[in-house]
Amino acid sequence: MSDNDIERTIRNMLVNDLFVEVPADRMNADDRLRTDYGLDSLGFVELRVQCEDTFGITISDADFTPENFTSVKSVADLVRSLQSAKAA
Repeated sequence: MSDNDIERTIRNMLVNDLFVEVPADRMNADDRLRTDYGLDSLGFVELRVQCEDTFGITISDADFTPENFTSVKSVADLVRSLQSAKAA
């Protein structure tokens, strides 16, 4: 899956599964998940689960940090990193 595909998939998750009201095509990679899209603590947990299921990864508690869940880009970077580690 390409970098753009991962980010596109995460944007679609936010709209379709987490009911973010910003259309996926208007989301920017660096928009803040909490302040720009209104994600709360349950939303972050749901995003974690959706990423694990969709991308076939496990996000440890150590990786489930505000830094890794700040923006679409930060989540996509984490997914890529965990996929690379799994493939190695």
